Amino acid sequence: MHRRQFGTLCVGAMAAALPAARSVAAETQSAPKEGAAEKGPAGAKGLTEYVATFVVNTSYDAIPADVIELGKKSILDGFGLALAGTKAESGPLCLAYLDTLDSRDGEAVLIGTGRTATPQLAALVNGVSIHADDFDDTQLAVAKDRVYGLLTHPTVPVLPAAFALAQKTNASGRDLLLAYHLGVEVECKVAEAIAPRHYEDGFHSTGTCGPFGSAAACSKLLKLDVPKLRMAFGIAASRSGGLRENFGTMTKPLQAGHAAASGMEAAQLAQLGWTAAPQILEAERGFFHAAGGTFDPAAIYHKLGSPWTFASPGVSIKPYPSGSLSHPAMTEMARLIEVNNIKPAQVVKVEVGANHAMLQALLHHNPQTGLEAKFSMEFCMAILLLERKAGLAQFSNAVVQRPDVKQMIEKVRYYIDPEAESAGYDKMTSILKITLKSGKVITGRANFGKGSPANPMSFDEAAVKFRGCAEYVGWPAAKTEGVITFVKALETAPDISQLAALLKT
Repeated sequence: MHRRQFGTLCVGAMAAALPAARSVAAETQSAPKEGAAEKGPAGAKGLTEYVATFVVNTSYDAIPADVIELGKKSILDGFGLALAGTKAESGPLCLAYLDTLDSRDGEAVLIGTGRTATPQLAALVNGVSIHADDFDDTQLAVAKDRVYGLLTHPTVPVLPAAFALAQKTNASGRDLLLAYHLGVEVECKVAEAIAPRHYEDGFHSTGTCGPFGSAAACSKLLKLDVPKLRMAFGIAASRSGGLRENFGTMTKPLQAGHAAASGMEAAQLAQLGWTAAPQILEAERGFFHAAGGTFDPAAIYHKLGSPWTFASPGVSIKPYPSGSLSHPAMTEMARLIEVNNIKPAQVVKVEVGANHAMLQALLHHNPQTGLEAKFSMEFCMAILLLERKAGLAQFSNAVVQRPDVKQMIEKVRYYIDPEAESAGYDKMTSILKITLKSGKVITGRANFGKGSPANPMSFDEAAVKFRGCAEYVGWPAAKTEGVITFVKALETAPDISQLAALLKT
């Protein structure tokens, strides 16, 4: 699978020859551009150019209507989480950091505040806010050796950057939707392609793969051509970063915000003429090899927009502000509590079986803070048993330190179950066993949680979550409903200035 040498053909001629995303994919079968490929997996030549050409030549009309609607739910979700994130401990610290930079004014809104900043700094701060509560959407895996739900959080590296830059460029709602979808598509396919050891050995893929999505979205808004977009990808690759060891700390959302800002920086530098390696994806010393050891080019070639990630395998919207791998067990636990009317005093022990990758991600077995609790299956089970809910208010330092919470956590055993292990990493198989004082044993099992494509949220349900986030920070009801209405009809907006105003105090 190769890419034809275009010579001096202009972008306009390429657009005429490749009017839709699928024709771009087909074009990759022809001869490679000279010097575009280095040593790598078979079929990897011309990969960076293929991705760049897809972004440049894909129009709004090439995106299926159902994919547009799926994206709107995640966009609304992202804005709600940006509001809620201002109340996190990192919220005021972000503003204090901007003060050290003397950056109080700019073209882009800092969501949930009365302040503005430059687009790049707004992307950073709004990205941190969206990911601060670990309540944002998650990518699903295609291959069984890719950990389900732990590839990327697709919206957080893309939406803050695209929204900030769209304000500066006076983009329309259609422009924003197109840039957002292209960014998510590139980010998710890059994450799916890299060898699983990238994540397993400690990289945070939202921070490492996210800059490619941000760069793609921002480059589309800036109308970069293919050569400049290839430069943007080269820059973004050198700006990517993030480690899983930082899960449960403020640095995890910082990695997401950095991904959004870095992708924008890459696009802006490329627009000015900044140079980078034009074959950064496929090169022997490029992103995939350096960060993953190897990769599967077939996960990208012929796959961009065919199918769109939002269509298959889909994107999950979180019902709880915790690590996504906790959600099948939480969804099932909530159901079992309700059906059996389980009272906390009745519980002797709780056993939750899962695969080893889930235990590696939900790594805080005795959490001490609200952030650590987001990555603790033991806490998630305990708080549902105690309060029958697990919202933003439950994941706080004060709640985690309560004696009754600590006592219930001690009753929860989280372990590797052979059956869950053999089910494959493309599922989040969770096997529950609750033993009561009466001797009764209640069992349950779930592969997916509420909000996944297998059990999706409707737009109205996503709006309920948005209202909850807005209420959590005391956002005015009129503005809350205004944002919901605006996003639902985003493609009709001539510009996004009204939306920006609704998200600012």
